[in-house]
Amino acid sequence: MESRVMLNENIYWIGKIDDRDVPFHRLTLTKGTTYNSYLLMAEKPTVIDTVDISFGREFIENLKSLIDLDRIEYIVINHTEPDHSGGLGALAARAKKAIIVCTEPAVNELKEMYKLHDRKFLVVKDGDTLDIGGKTLRFIETPYLHTEETMVTYCEEDKILFPCDIFSTHAANYKYFNDLAEEDITEDFITYYKLIMHPHRRYVREMIGKIKDLEIDMIAPSHGFIIRQDVNKFIEIYDEMSKNTDKDKKAVIVYSAMGGNTRKIAEILQQGFEESGINVEVMNIKKFSKEEVLEKIKEADAVLFGSSTRYGDMIGKLEDILKELKNMNLEGKVAAAFGSYGWSGEAIEVIQDYINTTTMKALNTSEIIKSTGMTDIHFPLRIRFSPKEEDIKKIKRAAIFTSELILAP
Repeated sequence: MESRVMLNENIYWIGKIDDRDVPFHRLTLTKGTTYNSYLLMAEKPTVIDTVDISFGREFIENLKSLIDLDRIEYIVINHTEPDHSGGLGALAARAKKAIIVCTEPAVNELKEMYKLHDRKFLVVKDGDTLDIGGKTLRFIETPYLHTEETMVTYCEEDKILFPCDIFSTHAANYKYFNDLAEEDITEDFITYYKLIMHPHRRYVREMIGKIKDLEIDMIAPSHGFIIRQDVNKFIEIYDEMSKNTDKDKKAVIVYSAMGGNTRKIAEILQQGFEESGINVEVMNIKKFSKEEVLEKIKEADAVLFGSSTRYGDMIGKLEDILKELKNMNLEGKVAAAFGSYGWSGEAIEVIQDYINTTTMKALNTSEIIKSTGMTDIHFPLRIRFSPKEEDIKKIKRAAIFTSELILAP
């Protein structure tokens, strides 16, 4: 590790360059990557993010060459994924009085991951500030970029944005800054956006809105090059690429229900699609003919099938629809199962079995975790009895995720 790479007065890069072929999210980063961490030598010394867990010991030794670790008063964790928070356990063990700064959803994750149950945490929310003596940090929540607990940190006096994964590149480099790079980093920047951020572009839009009024002279992300030249150009790339250019995507929600619970799920899904700019139609199977439903399925980009469970099975005539699907050419469409239940919810799983026999892309939790790392998206979508507050959030997230899939170019 390099020990003295200065971003601005009293702000140092203290990360790790990993120039191997790096395994990452079931990919191999043939250009390697960097794990960027930063030390702000203010009156109350502060570390922003750490390095991958594999390099914790090296990280500590490098940091010790710059500062007595007992002097560190704050450790800011923008994102809990171990390639950024991995050095926290080793650092917290040596910087014993340091307060850990993060969002509320991050607290329990960090406590469990690094056995920090007895440590003091400072939970911050959108717009909160922290005076570290000569420098003021402002915190902005950016949930789902790319996990729920994520935030970015802005140093007001230095006009530096520390956005963790956002605005990153995967490239091992010993130049550190984009204006010193031997080649244009734009292609690597766009590739990173497409791989990591584009599935969450609804939240990219929200993030852009939150930072648009900040004066940003430098972006110091957690992977790859620190951007200090053409800063607005790189923000505009995210802005342009996250816009929904296709306004004609359609979803259809087909359901069969006994009471009102599965209908409520369908209506919440509808809201999530509409908020994402998707044209959506909800079809109660009792009110439409089989031919009408099949025609709507042919026209749709996403199809969600739902049923209540009665005596271990679907109700109504939904199964008649599902039996037709395997004989249809439905390539390019996304499909998912949902429903409410009171005992065990077999109908939802039977729907999933039918979807799996079609040419549609069947959404399921296992594949989503493996392809995106997101653990808060659940398919089949199973809701016990009437949707509660936490269920409503889960249902909307499912609709938003599905919307992003069909909007992806």
